[in-house]
Amino acid sequence: MASLFTHSAVRLTYQYRLYPSSQQKLSLNNGLRIARYWYNRMLGERLDWWEKNRCPVNSCPLICHLRELKERPNYYNQKNQLPTIKEDLVLVKWSGELLDFTLVYSTILQDVCKRVEKADLRYIKGDKDGKRSGKPRLKSESRYRTMVFDGAKNEWMKFCTINSRWLYLKLPKIGLVKARTHRPLPPGFNLKQVSVTKKSDGWYVSFILDDPSVPEFTPDAITPTWDNSMGLDAVLNSDVYLATSSGESLPSLKPLRKGLNKLGKLQTKKNARKKGSRRRRKLAKKEGKLHQRIARSRQDFQYKTAHKLVRTRKKVFFCEDLNLKGLTKRNAPKQDEEGKYLPNGQSAKEGLNKSWLDAAFGQFFSTLSYIAGKAGSVMIEKNPAYTSQILSYRDKFVFTDTSIREYWDEELKIWVDRDINAAINLKRVGLDVFPTIKRRRGNPVVVSSTTNSTSKEVLTVLFKASEAHAVR
Repeated sequence: MASLFTHSAVRLTYQYRLYPSSQQKLSLNNGLRIARYWYNRMLGERLDWWEKNRCPVNSCPLICHLRELKERPNYYNQKNQLPTIKEDLVLVKWSGELLDFTLVYSTILQDVCKRVEKADLRYIKGDKDGKRSGKPRLKSESRYRTMVFDGAKNEWMKFCTINSRWLYLKLPKIGLVKARTHRPLPPGFNLKQVSVTKKSDGWYVSFILDDPSVPEFTPDAITPTWDNSMGLDAVLNSDVYLATSSGESLPSLKPLRKGLNKLGKLQTKKNARKKGSRRRRKLAKKEGKLHQRIARSRQDFQYKTAHKLVRTRKKVFFCEDLNLKGLTKRNAPKQDEEGKYLPNGQSAKEGLNKSWLDAAFGQFFSTLSYIAGKAGSVMIEKNPAYTSQILSYRDKFVFTDTSIREYWDEELKIWVDRDINAAINLKRVGLDVFPTIKRRRGNPVVVSSTTNSTSKEVLTVLFKASEAHAVR
C-alpha cells in the first residue's frame, strides 16, 4: 500500500521508574506540596471571582445595583504573581506551614497556571466539541501527583551514564536522579519535556522526545472488504471478552472480580481504623497498590488482546459504538404517593455496572485504535442496533432475549452462537450489507435486504464455529 509522509515532527513518550534518594524524595514531595498549594490558590481566586461578580438572571430585581467588576483572574495575571510570592515565605493559614517557592523550578509553577486555565475553560466554554466538564475541584494530596518540567533540554542529560540497566537524569532543584531503563532511548530525538509522577509504588519519570527530521507516516484510505475486515462484539457473559466475525471467542480477564475479595477485606480493615492515624494511612497505601495492580493487569491484558487482533492482518476493525456512560448509569429512583422509595432494580444492576467497568471496553477500543493505527489499520465504530437479534445469514429475528445464547438451526443442522452472530452482523453493518429494519406497530420488520449476497461467507464461519462447539 502506498503511503504519504508529512513533515511535522514525530513525538514519543517514554516512561521509566525513578529511584530517588531519601533527600531527593523530600525535595520531590515538597515540590508537589507547593505546586498543589499554588493550584488550589489560583483556582480559589477564580471561583471566588465568579461568586462575587455575578447576578442570577432568574431572580434579578428590577433595580439591580452591580458592584464594580474586579479584574478577572487569567493565566497571565496569575503567573505574574510568582515573582512577588518568591520574595518571602508563604504562610498556609489552616496548617501553619511555611512554603518557600524558590525551592521549586520555575516552569513547574508556570505549568500549574496552565492546568488551572485549562480546567477553568473546560468548565466555562467546553472542549472543541462544545462538551463542558464539571466544576473544577480543589486538589488533595492523592489527586495532585505530577510535576512538569517544561522546556527541557538535552543538556539535562549531559551527565547521564547509560548502560544496560540505569539512566541518570539531572533535574533542576533536585539533582542527579537514577532511573531504571527497561528499554533504550531512541537515538536522534531531542528532549522537550520531563514529567515526574508519584504513584502508589514509587516515582516515575516521563520523557517527551521530539525529532523534526522524522516525518509522520500517514496511510492511504482503506476500502473495507469482506476479506480485509473484522467485526468485534463486546461480550459480558461467562468468561468471554470479545467475539469476532472470524468465529473466535476471546477470553476475559476480570481483574477486579478476581481481586474483589481481597480488596473488600482490606477496605473493611482500613475503615475500622481512626481517620488520620498511621495504621489507616498504611492500609490506604496497600489499597492503592492493589488498585494499581488491578489496573495494570487490565491494561496489559488489553494490549495483548489488541496485538492478537492486529496480527490477524485485518485492515479494518468494526466495533460497537457503545454508550458506556448510559450503560453504567444508576436506575432512576421510584417513589409512592407517600414519598417512600420503592424497589427500582438498582441492586441487580449494580453487579452489571461493575462488570461493565471491569471490562473497560472504552479503554480497550482506544488501545485497539492506537495499536491498529501503528500497524496501518483502522478501527471504525458502528451503530449495533439489531445486530444481536437477527440471524446473519437469514432475515429472521431469533435472539430476542438476552437469555438466548445459542440457536439450533434444524434445517442446516448448525449451532449459531449469539455473540459470534452479532460480530458478523456488525461486520455487515460496516460493509453496508446489513438489512434495512424499521419498526412497525412496535415490532422490527425487514424492509430491504441483501443478506443472500454474503450468506455463503457467513455460513462458512458459522459451520466452523459450530464444529468447535461440538468438540467442546
